[in-house]
Amino acid sequence: MNEFRNKVIANSVLATIIVIGVIVSALIVGSSIVSVKGGNNSIIVTGSAKQQITSDLIVWTGSFNAKAATLVDAYKQLEASKVKVNDYLIKKGVTQDKIVFSSINTMINYIVLPNGQYTSQIDYYDLNQTVTISSTEIDKITEISRNATELINDGVQFQSNSPQYLYTKIADLKVTMLAEATKDAKKRAEMIAENAGSSLGGLKYADMGVIQITPLYSNEVSDYGMNDTYSLEKEITAVVHCEFKIRN
Repeated sequence: MNEFRNKVIANSVLATIIVIGVIVSALIVGSSIVSVKGGNNSIIVTGSAKQQITSDLIVWTGSFNAKAATLVDAYKQLEASKVKVNDYLIKKGVTQDKIVFSSINTMINYIVLPNGQYTSQIDYYDLNQTVTISSTEIDKITEISRNATELINDGVQFQSNSPQYLYTKIADLKVTMLAEATKDAKKRAEMIAENAGSSLGGLKYADMGVIQITPLYSNEVSDYGMNDTYSLEKEITAVVHCEFKIRN
């Protein structure tokens, strides 16, 4: 009889533990969205807003270099390549004011002995220069970025980098998005308060979360926010954490 009674008690305790575990798990899952402060008669909610945007500015860079045993010869070769790059871009429809050449970067390479020891004798000079284009003509510059290595056929040691796609009105859009995210938070809070038989009071506190600018249809996020510059089509997400008063 005692053994039967002990089994009943054990099963009851186990059932109670399972129920408590389920309740605690539900509270943990829900706390990422909603938190109710009974003592303070307030509720904390997270609101968000999303919007698709299309980049309106492209920034592209390419680089070219020249190598020679003397600095003078290397400079002459680089200048000849610069002229070819400039002419190529002009023929592709880029205006001269959009073409920006950087200063020349010079590297000195020394002769290395068979044993790996460097000497003080110069082997050759390696000069490098970049060209940058910032334009609203996104399709044109994208096409140039893909085909600029054609300059190699003209004797230019050219390397084309991936273009960056930017949205110039992002500052104004952030303000709008945060306002929309706050409205979303208020709607969530009103719904929760109403279902609980209460009414929503004024805003006590608001905390702006990070802004995520990601490629379209991407699920990637960062605790520090993201600012994708390699996709033409993007999605901006704004998040706010708001605390509202509750009137019983």
